Amino acid sequence: MMAMNSGDNNNEVDLKTCVVLGGRGLIGRSVVDRLLKLGNWIVRVADSTQSTELDESSVSDSFLSRAMASGRALYLHVDVRNKDQIVKAVEGAVTVFFTDSMESNGDDFYIFYSIIVEGIKNVIDACRQCKVKQLIYNGPADVVYASARHIHNGDESLPYDGRFGSMLTDLKAQAEAMVLFANDIDGLLTCVIRCSNVFGPGDKYFVPLLVHMAKTGWTKFIIGTAGENMSDFTYVENVAYANICAEEALGSRVVSVSGKVFLITNLEPMKFWEFVSLILDGLGYQRPMIKLPAIVVKYIISLLKVMQVKIDFTSVHYIFELSSCTRTFNCSAAQKHIGYSPIVSLEEGITRTVESFSYLAQDSILLTRNGNFSEESKANKFLGNGKVADILLWRNEKTTFTYFLSLVLLYYWFFLCGRTLISSVTKLLLVATILLSGYRFLPPNLPGITIPRIQSSCFEISETVAIESVSFLAYAWNEGCHLVESLAQGEDWSTFLVIVGLLYSLKVIVSCSLTVAIGVAIVLAFTIFYIYEQYEDEIDGAAKSLSSQVRKGIRWLLRNLPSSLASLISDRKEALGKQHFSTKHQY
Repeated sequence: MMAMNSGDNNNEVDLKTCVVLGGRGLIGRSVVDRLLKLGNWIVRVADSTQSTELDESSVSDSFLSRAMASGRALYLHVDVRNKDQIVKAVEGAVTVFFTDSMESNGDDFYIFYSIIVEGIKNVIDACRQCKVKQLIYNGPADVVYASARHIHNGDESLPYDGRFGSMLTDLKAQAEAMVLFANDIDGLLTCVIRCSNVFGPGDKYFVPLLVHMAKTGWTKFIIGTAGENMSDFTYVENVAYANICAEEALGSRVVSVSGKVFLITNLEPMKFWEFVSLILDGLGYQRPMIKLPAIVVKYIISLLKVMQVKIDFTSVHYIFELSSCTRTFNCSAAQKHIGYSPIVSLEEGITRTVESFSYLAQDSILLTRNGNFSEESKANKFLGNGKVADILLWRNEKTTFTYFLSLVLLYYWFFLCGRTLISSVTKLLLVATILLSGYRFLPPNLPGITIPRIQSSCFEISETVAIESVSFLAYAWNEGCHLVESLAQGEDWSTFLVIVGLLYSLKVIVSCSLTVAIGVAIVLAFTIFYIYEQYEDEIDGAAKSLSSQVRKGIRWLLRNLPSSLASLISDRKEALGKQHFSTKHQY
């Protein structure tokens, strides 16, 4: 490889022109940066964004800014659906690097097809028309993934699966095949760089997705066979280096390179959940720890689809496939034919990535699911912002699980053992007495274990707690009295209807099975508040929509009531209004 230099002395170097399509994407930025550092290229950065959107705080963008000022770099707005724009961009270029920056969100097949399939066709036609010598296409290793199939040390001989995990992967496989088919036609040499799980600074998909899942609690779970599934990951700078290696090999007209696919990884397979844990640990989030069989998660995803829950199922399926199957690859062909070897280790790549996403760290700022400053959740306010809220909202999983398990055991002891309430209380006190008595006679130290002593103060109620408890009871009693008085005067019909509904529901529950009702209440208490906090906006939106429909129904009903009944209701509302007005202004 040519030695890297700053490129300031351009007169001593024969400059070649290249185009990086998708140059503002994750891979594209890194390819541009490396080409400019080599010093022998004039780089045209082509992308669909209207502007370069340079970030001067970024080392890479700062370097690009200086290159643009010196004329060694040029930014072009290019829509791959417009062949004329592509022709203008690639005219006079020796090499075109196609770095796909298409994200997976959305489900509009026509847009995806026109950008990915028709777009690469336009690129190929433009390269042939402008006599471009080399086209290097960057695509994902997903095109050989098969659902629920492990890949151990797979190589380039793996066929396209045909049962792709997503529409996007299917279209990218078609684009890749078109690039390979176009090799050595009209003097154009092509090859494909197929990368596995690219990550690095500037990633707008994988790392943000992990952070989003961490905030919503989903990264607590390890999916698959005890989390032992292995995966290959590729740091983005290594992908850029592979592109340079491929360009040099094509430029030397190596027969074993043109028209071929080359798998690129960091050559350091790692357990998928270990990689996720390193990213989350670095950003201050909790590591995955609860193991779930893949089949259980698969059924949950299917159920969510049936319920038409608003979730990005493409991303969910992507994480599920990565986490539940082993996918490792053999890069010996790239090492042998284009001279590739990683220049940044996996450990160093993870460290750099975590540092670049420090603004997403849990301790930096509180963010909502949409990335805005968050306020206190409604669920937390409703539960009183105290210890109860911390328990029911799963702030500390171990503490919450301990309380939940304790309540389940008490529920079993009092309701499911077939004993009366008196006998259950008596036996519970007897067991507690025996355990405490036995604990008293334990020595302070056992081999390797120090046994703490229980202080008598643990069984006492402090004066502060007693006062607070009595004050709370008095407050609840007074509020109840005010509520009853308000209902008796007929001033608050909405509250009256709510209470009637609650009392009737309680009557139905008790008449059916009190035991079942209490069990359901325990489960709901530890799930419904947590779910509401995670999907507050969606649930509030659904509630508003339902409330709107109910009001429309009531208005329709009132319009269709008999005239005599409608007149009676109108007179009653008018009388209540006058009574309220006179009471308010009597002083």
